[in-house]
Amino acid sequence: MRQIGGLKDTVTQWHEIAKNAADVQDIVSIALAENDGSLKDEIRQEIDKLVSHFDEIEVQLMLDGAYDTRDAILAFHAGAGGTESQDWAQMLMRMYLRWAERRKFQADILDVSPGDEAGIKSATLEIKGNFAYGNLKSEHGVHRLVRLSPFDADHARHTSFALVEVMPEAEAKTDLQINPDDIRVDTFRSSGPGGQHMQKTSSAVRITHIPTGLVVSCQSERSQHQNKESALRVLYARLLEVEIEKREAEQAKIKGKRIDAGWGNQIRSYVLHPYKMVKDHRTEHETSNTATVLDGEIDEFINAYLRSKVGEDK
Repeated sequence: MRQIGGLKDTVTQWHEIAKNAADVQDIVSIALAENDGSLKDEIRQEIDKLVSHFDEIEVQLMLDGAYDTRDAILAFHAGAGGTESQDWAQMLMRMYLRWAERRKFQADILDVSPGDEAGIKSATLEIKGNFAYGNLKSEHGVHRLVRLSPFDADHARHTSFALVEVMPEAEAKTDLQINPDDIRVDTFRSSGPGGQHMQKTSSAVRITHIPTGLVVSCQSERSQHQNKESALRVLYARLLEVEIEKREAEQAKIKGKRIDAGWGNQIRSYVLHPYKMVKDHRTEHETSNTATVLDGEIDEFINAYLRSKVGEDK
């Protein structure tokens, strides 16, 4: 049903472009027939809107990976640096929540480990929407922030790092299967916000996948059952990511390419002092409008990354 819904949306968009193009053609024909120059501005505006719409859906043609149409699970991890990095991790989480809101995607915070003074040590976020993973896969990696610290009495300049992991949501029955004997489920009391009920009952769930040692937790819902379901979705996504990395490593051996993973070079820098700039180090795309980027307007970076991958071997 999700695939059908996504295909219907794509077909509807192309039909809309075809209709708009026909409307513009009609206006041009009228202007030529009547030699009416007053329609020039209207024609230019309609063509600009048509080109802008085409550019938006052209990007979707680049989202042809095996998991691109799926929902996405994002995990945030503060780097070394204490409160500075924890605050930066929370800023990044807010950025992606605002991006999802702008796209009218559903975003749910599944788990949060609060920072000692501010921010978050780690968090897990689920974003549901057509091509959510295809768009967000470019965001996987280390993000670097340079700013004057609001937590430093001397107001000195600090550099902070945070890791963003992006995983496609797995389909349990088709992608992989987990032996029930391979998981251990523990319950505990929620430590986050949510009222007295969550504080007094052991509704939070921690699941350990024994063969790999992977541990996931969820404490966002009042119900233990709901938290278990959410934790299982994250576990499946992490296991699928492990499988994808194995396949890519094998392909890299064959092709002779080197794969950078983990806390390697940062993919993007956000500089707020001494000047303002956000720069992606993979595509060299940059902007000085840091405020809008941190408020979720990251499509230009996503699209630049997707365009840079056109023509590469799958």
